[in-house]
Amino acid sequence: MKNIEEITIRPVTEADAEKLLAIYAPYVTDTFITYEYTVPTVEEFRERIRNTLQAYPYFAAVENGRIIGYAYASAFHPRRAYLWSAEATVYLERGARGRGVGRLLYERLEEALKQQNVQNVNACIAYPNPQSIAFHEKMGYRAVGKFTDCAYKLEQWLGMIWMEKMLGAHENPPKEFIPYPEILKENGNKAEKFSSEGIDL
Repeated sequence: MKNIEEITIRPVTEADAEKLLAIYAPYVTDTFITYEYTVPTVEEFRERIRNTLQAYPYFAAVENGRIIGYAYASAFHPRRAYLWSAEATVYLERGARGRGVGRLLYERLEEALKQQNVQNVNACIAYPNPQSIAFHEKMGYRAVGKFTDCAYKLEQWLGMIWMEKMLGAHENPPKEFIPYPEILKENGNKAEKFSSEGIDL
């Protein structure tokens, strides 16, 4: 009988900074998936987590007690009129790609954003990046804008593509945005377990 590995999706804490940074660092040094040039320190990364958690959800995917990926939301734009839009980000260990971990993280992230009354979720993707674009398309996102040769990394000019997904019905007026710490107080820091069988993203 086939062994089914369980993946747990749980909220991130600042104590996870070092493990999350270990996943993120190779994207900085070896790829143009992120346009960041220098790997942040653990303290800098911890501060990023702290800032995100003041208002938005941040989740880790855990398998056999080890974090193999993470996803979080952030402000789409700092001005108040954009409060009902958020940007989504996901990073996975190399060995976790293609196993559905990204899908699980995004589904949990979008569920949390809906609880916050966020109406639009956006993804900013380095271009070209056909794998990420295909993933987002399968998750229901559509391309809405492209910038050409706007970034330079690893000795090449690169673009950027924006994709979006509608989460809500855009009522007028919208329900008030709820910071994620308030959602956590209501729901508790619940972890969710998923089987990796039958997941194709």
